[in-house]
Amino acid sequence: MKTLHVVAAIIYHQGKIFATQRGYGEFKDGWEFPGGKIQEGETPEEALEREILEELDTLISVGPFIAQIEHDYPVFHLSMKCFWCRVVSGGLVLREHEAAKWLSREEIGSVDWLPADLKVLPMLREKWLPEIGEN
Repeated sequence: MKTLHVVAAIIYHQGKIFATQRGYGEFKDGWEFPGGKIQEGETPEEALEREILEELDTLISVGPFIAQIEHDYPVFHLSMKCFWCRVVSGGLVLREHEAAKWLSREEIGSVDWLPADLKVLPMLREKWLPEIGEN
């Protein structure tokens, strides 16, 4: 089974995290943390900065590593590294996503997360860091 190596940004601001709804592909309409594939020669942090700039027209600062999620989808294995991030500049413009929401700790379970992203939620609840993105 093919393995996809991806990164996900847990963008944090004023006690909430940013979630996006996929606008294309097999998992259209599912909710996820924005990010994407790591290209050859990139560090996970570089990939995350590039992907968020491409997908959301936003420059981010990549902060602490949260977790690496492993998930088997029917036709591929996903290996996803998740990082706390904050917006440096830009307005989180939806270039590839259908919708987006800022979710509080209490609201985090209110959207229909994709299976791999769903695995991140318990870790976020445990490690919710109000200082991330607040400087």
